[in-house]
Amino acid sequence: MQLGRHFTFRMTGFRKLLILFVLIAVAAGLYRFVFGLGAVTNLSDEWPWGLWIGFDLLCGIALAGGGFSTALIVHVLHKDKYLPIARAALLTSLLGYIISMVSLFLDIGRWFNFWRPFFYWGFHSVLFEVFWCISLYTTVQVLEFGEIFFEKFRVPFLQKILHKALPFLLILGIVLPSLHQSSLGSLYIVAIDRLYPLWWSMLIPFFFVWSAFFLGPAMVTVEGTLAARAYGREPETPVFSSLTKVTLVMLIIYLIVKIVDLVYRGVLGMAFNGSFESNMFLIEMSLFIILPIIMYATPSIRNRQNGVLIASILVVVGVIFNRMNVVFTGMAKAMGGSYFPSIWEWALTIGMWSGLILVYCFIVENFPILAKEEHAHGSSHSVGTGFNA
Repeated sequence: MQLGRHFTFRMTGFRKLLILFVLIAVAAGLYRFVFGLGAVTNLSDEWPWGLWIGFDLLCGIALAGGGFSTALIVHVLHKDKYLPIARAALLTSLLGYIISMVSLFLDIGRWFNFWRPFFYWGFHSVLFEVFWCISLYTTVQVLEFGEIFFEKFRVPFLQKILHKALPFLLILGIVLPSLHQSSLGSLYIVAIDRLYPLWWSMLIPFFFVWSAFFLGPAMVTVEGTLAARAYGREPETPVFSSLTKVTLVMLIIYLIVKIVDLVYRGVLGMAFNGSFESNMFLIEMSLFIILPIIMYATPSIRNRQNGVLIASILVVVGVIFNRMNVVFTGMAKAMGGSYFPSIWEWALTIGMWSGLILVYCFIVENFPILAKEEHAHGSSHSVGTGFNA
């Protein structure tokens, strides 16, 4: 499909299906805005936070951690060998934050008051800090993407201004997500008598920001490998293998701090009491922390394309699993009642993530996001056809 003189977008059966999901989500979203949350969700006074907050917001922001972690590694630590994946990490992060902001907008009861935090400042509210950091960081990412945009549409004056502002934007792009990633964890500190002790901790802000950081290289590996396969390119396996060493070290630190914290608070034994919560906790730690550590620490696995991909998928799923345990599993007994997302909640979530895939494909096919093949493999650059399923 030719979209004007400068843009193209390949239509496939899979993409048409994604567009259908987006259209359904748009219709459901409009219905929600007109008739309220109660008309489309199974939320209640007992369960005020559901799928949109638990998955789309908390998990979406965590999955977008590749942006700030890659920026720190590449631009602050000057690890230039990771430059081939820096732009893809920025794009994935930007889209993840947009999804999070859309989900937050959907979940606001009186959505027409979304503008109020910009003008009425609640200095003592953690949610206020989260709102501002996410809003500012999304703006920073849009400006950072401007460097890529202006490579296609040259505007020398704006390019010059943006180039001078980039160092400042990079600093903000590292500081802001560190603040709100930890603040999302801080929301649960006040739930000391509600969140199950295996997940509640005064260190939960640290666990949130630390997991978001080590998730970054894993998410970049998964996204980069899938994009390479979709566009008929060779994955940057040596780069991914090297990058995930960062995840390995951080996973080990995470595991040690988690165990020390549980022992210090005297709740380690609860992990083995046979309850549903303890079983979910053991699954989280064994399958998604200990197993990836073993896989990353084994060179014969880490240096193989499928090996590093599977280990990285486990890390990504593990962080999602952790956030779901905090939001749902760990709070279930204290909440009372029951909650399962309605079909419209699922439809909106599926539609938002379908839109993310479509926008990712469009940008990758029209802007210089993926590294040129000759950079790593000595062959000519291939645009590819993308997601032809």
